Amino acid sequence: MSTKAIVLDANILVRAVLGTRARQLILENASTVQFFAPDVAYADARKYLPALLEKRGVDSAVAMRVLDGLEPIVQCMDADQYASFKQPAMQRIAQRDADDWPILACALAIGCPVWTEDADFFGTGVATWTSDRVALYFAG
Repeated sequence: MSTKAIVLDANILVRAVLGTRARQLILENASTVQFFAPDVAYADARKYLPALLEKRGVDSAVAMRVLDGLEPIVQCMDADQYASFKQPAMQRIAQRDADDWPILACALAIGCPVWTEDADFFGTGVATWTSDRVALYFAG
């Protein structure tokens, strides 16, 4: 794949809704980077955002529209697109957090790194970028 690509963990989708930096990085690089997230990352973001928004006193309807607005840029991968990579993903991450296998499976399927704030991805054999460093990947 000649274009850069990266898989976003659910925590990055949440950050893109709650803050500005992650969303800004996505929007600024949308023309040169392909962004992906598994369907379960979107489902997790939709599950956890309302409670987080309520704590912050933020209108969840507005914030959820922000998440919906990311979908044309951060392509949602359906389970059938990454399911064949479940076994190798589980072998790499199951001891840390088996629930994270879809993110890793997407990265394996596409052959690209993961953008996350979750240390469970370190040492899985897939490049892992955090928000404070991901701009280096985009620029490189």
